[in-house]
Amino acid sequence: MTFSRRLMLGALAATGACPAPLRAEAWPSRPLRLIVPFGTGGSADVAARFLAEPLAAQLGQPVIVENRPGGGAVIGTEAAAKATDGHTALVMSNTHTANETLQPRRPYVLLRDLAPVAAVNVAYHVLAVHPSLGIADTAGLIARAKAAPGTLDYASSGPGTPYHIAGAVFCAMAGIEMNHIPFKGSNEARTALLSGQVPVMFDAIPTMREQIAAGRVTGLGTTGPEPSPLLPGLPTIAATVPGFEASIWLGLMMPAGTPAPAIARLHDAVNSILTAAATRAGMARGGAQPMPMSVAAFDGFLRRDIERQGEWIRLARIEAG
Repeated sequence: MTFSRRLMLGALAATGACPAPLRAEAWPSRPLRLIVPFGTGGSADVAARFLAEPLAAQLGQPVIVENRPGGGAVIGTEAAAKATDGHTALVMSNTHTANETLQPRRPYVLLRDLAPVAAVNVAYHVLAVHPSLGIADTAGLIARAKAAPGTLDYASSGPGTPYHIAGAVFCAMAGIEMNHIPFKGSNEARTALLSGQVPVMFDAIPTMREQIAAGRVTGLGTTGPEPSPLLPGLPTIAATVPGFEASIWLGLMMPAGTPAPAIARLHDAVNSILTAAATRAGMARGGAQPMPMSVAAFDGFLRRDIERQGEWIRLARIEAG
């Protein structure tokens, strides 16, 4: 070691500093990739794109939204779980907690292969039917289904998605039979409803509100505990089927083994965005409510929801894939 090298190290030791190559790399050091394991236009995609710009400003790196739909969210989720770059996050929902029961052969285990980062938001659905049915309310749909069991179909964005679970649990609690018709995504299912190909669907309130207003579909009720301000005058389904409630919530996870400082940095950035007044207003316009919480609280939330989804799946007698 040269004299100058010894002198530099001695000075650094005296100040408590480290030479740049020995410092932990600041995170993020490259663009952050948000994998959305669903198609474009759905709730997860909308939330990811809503977060991308403010996240980029907070983190000082571009945020890239990458849609990887297919397999009931399994394809994109597997890609996220296997990422090793330390700069990949998964935009996930209660589809994932349902899949822990519904898809026993999936190539990952949610809380083994992915680490909780942040909860994002929660939103409720609307039950809509094609006008050709001539049904005006939830009671009318139940009466029609009871009069002709198994003759009505309902669309969803795929097996195990919140819209599928909502439909199956609704049938179980109302004591009716309808046939589940799964599609590759919400857009395809919605198109089938609008065309009358499949006459019933649970869907996102903001998306379906325009179709209801235009008379293309008939809104029967919303799935929250209280009526939605986005659809004034439309009652809750629980007013007809006591205890019924269904929602879609979203969150972020990163591959297991991602350094804790990276998870903490992304968590803090997301929560900072979620607690901003502009975010609350923007999400309210989209029918959603931010639900910021700690990493530990989100971990507990996920574990409880895995159990809850399992109970609903057994109640509705949905068969595992």
